[in-house]
Amino acid sequence: MYTYWKHWPCVFPQHGPGTKHQRKIELAAWQASIVSEQPRSLLRGLIHSDGCRVINRVGNGRYAYPRYFFSNRSEDIRRIFREACFSVGVRPTNPKPDEISIARRADIVALDSFVGPKS
Repeated sequence: MYTYWKHWPCVFPQHGPGTKHQRKIELAAWQASIVSEQPRSLLRGLIHSDGCRVINRVGNGRYAYPRYFFSNRSEDIRRIFREACFSVGVRPTNPKPDEISIARRADIVALDSFVGPKS
């Protein structure tokens, strides 16, 4: 599906030439106000697009626990993701440069309450 409209840059000011990890990604004021009111919706969308929920197995599979990952090459997008996590009381960690992990039991319960399965 394609859409053509000269005002798409007004609606999505992050769109631009080149790859997104090489350009500045900022939320416009109207987008930031929506995110501050609906951080769960943003997190759900970001996890569904660039994240996953897995069962992490350690000790030859003797211990398993759920874990969320979010991966994106853009530091700006990872920052937006982390800020949304903090706003809902979830504490993300950075196990790798382009990756964010959420593994604390309380944080998993919180994310499970609104992320849901990918469709």
